[in-house]
This record gives sequence, structure tokens and C-alpha cells, in this order.
Amino acid sequence: MNSNTFRLAALAVAAGPVALLAAVPAHAAPATPTTGGEGRASAVVLRTGLDVSLLNKSVQVPLKVTLNEVHAPASAGKTALSVNVDGVEGGAPVSVLRADVATTNATVDEHRAEGYTNVAKARIHVPGLPVLSLIEVEKVTSKAVCEVGRKPVAESNVLGHVAVLGKKVTLSAGGPTRVAVPGVGEVSLDLSKTVTTERTAAATALQLKVSVNPLNLNVAEVEGEVTLAEATCETPKGPKTPEKPGATDGGSTGGGGDTGGDQGDGGTSGGDVKTQTGSDTGTAPTEANLAETGGSSTTPYIAGGAALLLAVGAGATVLARRRAGSEG
Repeated sequence: MNSNTFRLAALAVAAGPVALLAAVPAHAAPATPTTGGEGRASAVVLRTGLDVSLLNKSVQVPLKVTLNEVHAPASAGKTALSVNVDGVEGGAPVSVLRADVATTNATVDEHRAEGYTNVAKARIHVPGLPVLSLIEVEKVTSKAVCEVGRKPVAESNVLGHVAVLGKKVTLSAGGPTRVAVPGVGEVSLDLSKTVTTERTAAATALQLKVSVNPLNLNVAEVEGEVTLAEATCETPKGPKTPEKPGATDGGSTGGGGDTGGDQGDGGTSGGDVKTQTGSDTGTAPTEANLAETGGSSTTPYIAGGAALLLAVGAGATVLARRRAGSEG
């Protein structure tokens, strides 16, 4: 054989491994778990929704404020809240709440959501009553926990003494407690309200309905609601189940199996396999067509290599016979 023949043989031999490598199918990486849906959690120390009527004006000044309201993930630890109410107390800030401890915390992950509030030695004031507290509490806590696979839990606790408009009161869980002070007004308290559903929970330590008429410091009347120590949560949906690697492998097998029988099984084994292989489109790649006949993408190279080996063998036989004839 001349040099050109050897070059062609070398190219054919070199191309064979490259074709084999290119024919190896790529497998998708297995799916990783992902969060199916985030839960929610919140907590707040104080929320007011009050309307303040002024003596020298026929208007109502809204007093809507919050202290340490957080939404997961967050926490807060402020212990005092002062606001300015136009036309009240000579323009000085109104100290709505002071407490030795006033903390909130809200956390959420894929398995659990929790809101928590803790208040200790708290005193709440409204405009027109700078000295007399609307309410004083020793300690209150609220907690709401929503965990995947479990029923949500809501709980509130009121510990120690409670005083409303300067009067110590005994709270009842059976219904609202009403406190009336002549010349000042009336306050109705709901103790430890909790609500739960299949996926949510809410807890409120104290909820007050306020109607006072102090007739002091330019304030004629204060009406509305005050909420102390609230926590809420919503259960996360939990992590999604990871896709099984077998589903991906089955798709590649169905698209380019080793035999025609396997190809037929892959096309009818299930909707997932059909979707992944795209067999409904009728436009399978060349490798798949070769697989249906029992061949593969390397078949031409193998055939070419075999033919080249036969040619080399035949040439070697002819040269051997010629040498034998010349020697004889």
C-alpha cells in the first residue's frame, strides 16, 4: 500500500473513537428539592385604631399607630412609642405606650412558621389622659405556630395584675370584661382571643374597645380599638418531592433504545415518557431512527473500519504471494 492508503487508514481509525464519544447520550442531572410555598408569620406589640375628637374643632384626628410590627423573617425590641397628635396636649408628643419589655419575633422556613410577642410591665395612654393609664398589664404573651403536617396552634397568656382606667380588674375568658369610670368613659376588654383554621393561626392577648370622654387637654372623646400582643402564622406548603432520576433515564431510553422492542415499550409506558421523548411529533433524531433498526450512529464507522482491514489484509496476502513467487 502507498502512503495515501496509510493516511486514509489512520484517519478512519482516529475518527472511530470520536464518533463513539459523540454517540454517548447525555443524561440530565437529577432534580433537587425545592420549596413548594413559603409560609407567613407576623407579630406586633401594639396596634391602635382610634379617633380623637377635639373640643375646639369639629373634626376627628385619627390615631393609627403600631409598635414593633414585624413580618417574617424579622424581630424588633423597641419598648416605647410616642406620637404627635395635632391640637392635643399643647403640641407635645403623646406617650401611647411604655414597657419594660416589648419584643416581637417572626420566623419562617419550608417546614414551620411562627410568630411570637412578649410584653412586660406595659402602660397604654390615650390623648387627653396623660396621667391615667388606659390599661396597665404585668405581662402578656402571644404565640402562633404553623407546622407542616400538624394542626396550627395559637395561644395567649395574660399574667399578673391588669388595671383599666386605674381600676384593677379580673379578666374572664367567657366574654368581654367592661370597666366604666364616671366622668372618664368605658373600656371593654376581650381576653386571649385565638383563632385557628386548617393552615392558619392567630392569637391576641388583649383587645380593647375604647370609648372615653376625658374633656381635658382639648380632647372631647376618644373611640376605637387597641390591640396588645398579637401573633399570626400560615403553614408552609412544604418542600416539593424531587423528580425521580428514573423518569429522565426512561425518557432517553425510550428515544434511543438498544432495540426496536425497547423503543416500542418506551412509547407506550406512560405519559411522562412520551412527553420527554417527544415521540408524538414523529421527528425523532437520526440516532433514534438507527436505534429502531438495531443499529447506532457508529455503524458507518465500524463498517468502514472493517472494509479497510479487509483491504489491508488482501494487500498483504498479494505481496506475500509475489515475494514467494520471485524467490521460487
